[in-house]
Amino acid sequence: MENLNFYAEECLSVMKSTKNISDYSSLAYSSDLNDFIKFCGGEIDNDVLVKYVSHLSQDRHLCDTTIGRKLITLKMFFEFLYSKNLIEQNYYLNCHFKFRKERRLPKTLSKTEIAELLKTATAERNSAKSNPEVLRTSRNLALIDVLISTGIRIGEASAISLDDIIESEKILLIHGKGRKQRLIYISCDETWNNLNKWLNIRKEMDISTDKLFVNRSGNQLGIHGIEYIYKRIKENAGINPTSTPHYLRHTFATNLLSNGADLRSVQELLGHSSVAITEIYTEITTQRKKEVLDKYNFRNTL
Repeated sequence: MENLNFYAEECLSVMKSTKNISDYSSLAYSSDLNDFIKFCGGEIDNDVLVKYVSHLSQDRHLCDTTIGRKLITLKMFFEFLYSKNLIEQNYYLNCHFKFRKERRLPKTLSKTEIAELLKTATAERNSAKSNPEVLRTSRNLALIDVLISTGIRIGEASAISLDDIIESEKILLIHGKGRKQRLIYISCDETWNNLNKWLNIRKEMDISTDKLFVNRSGNQLGIHGIEYIYKRIKENAGINPTSTPHYLRHTFATNLLSNGADLRSVQELLGHSSVAITEIYTEITTQRKKEVLDKYNFRNTL
């Protein structure tokens, strides 16, 4: 099929306008489609999906989760091609793939590691001398503290605008996935103070966006910028070198449940579409399990 790359771009455009996908998801879909097109060489037939999945699994040794994600992209792509009469039939419907998904537990940081992260970010701000250093370190501390205190996604942090801050109530309006909004209360006074210090500094900057967190050029701080900030601070803090900003979200949820918060409330705070998604965090709230076993396990008395 000629111009397969063109149709892939057209498919992505339709997905953006009809499914409200984020820029991050759009990049992932684009990468998946380009990878598939490179493999098939523009030739699509009834066997191409089976051959492609076999290639991903046996030649490239990709995990089932990654392959499954790519298939989700290709399902939409084949539906698009068929709707445009570009293929004789929707070949995807002729294939049935089954993967055994491992239920991976969310990875978290310890309270000690969280404390080190905050301690490092605070020390960097307190030792800043020049104006650029003060701006950068104040923003970094506010950002890291907000992520720790609210459990929001980095994409949600990037999207916060000044109008989303309800100062009288210490509340942030969060724009979540699927255009769902939720309100998050900043319960920690220190977090709120760090945020306000950044806001006061931000007012003195020449900024071209209304977004809360900005880069040194005065533009919106993107998710890759947030990932870089976290990477640098975690290295200086000497905490888990494999951790990502999403560990902060997992840690937030796990500690809420460990401290007695109900599952439904945690679901709402995280912005999960279903409580079933939130339930996985109950598997790693081990403190209460230890207390019960220490107190009631009959084997302790034998």
